[in-house]
Amino acid sequence: MKYIEIEQKYPITNPDALRAVLTDRGGKPRPVVRQVDTYYNAPHRDFLDAPVITEWLRIRQCDDGASLNFKKWHLGEDGKATHCDEYETAVTDAEALRRTLRHLDYTEMVTVDKAREEWDLPDGRIVIAFDTLAGHGAFVEFEFKADADTVPAAIDELTAFISELGVPLGDRIHRGYPHMLLGREQ
Repeated sequence: MKYIEIEQKYPITNPDALRAVLTDRGGKPRPVVRQVDTYYNAPHRDFLDAPVITEWLRIRQCDDGASLNFKKWHLGEDGKATHCDEYETAVTDAEALRRTLRHLDYTEMVTVDKAREEWDLPDGRIVIAFDTLAGHGAFVEFEFKADADTVPAAIDELTAFISELGVPLGDRIHRGYPHMLLGREQ
């Protein structure tokens, strides 16, 4: 599902139990990387002004390069995000992009600095990411990476996968890391 992101996030108190289950299923970890995500607000509309934040623009820098990413979240009837349109592209000079955004009057809102360990499974349909945010704890994100006929079908497959793992997770979190750092519930 190109340009659509479907993910679910949970706090995790025992990541080793989940790693063991993923290993049993043939999962392989990638090396842990540091990701520094700087989020920007637009000069023509305030992303933070809405009761529920539905747009993010970020520059990500990590060990192997940088990227520019825009997300437009879609909300369900309960007002919580179900999925988002996601457009991400590699950036060869993150500092030049930062300076460009500054000159266009984009302002930095928040920076998320995390350690991420991604796991791939043999079928490639779902990627699991263990994230650690200093001062905010450990989390796990499950992201659907395959093709599906519809967004609801992909959500159902992802939800079934998570429940079949049999590993205790905390209550699902319906907000992103920038929400947490900004003190926003939505």
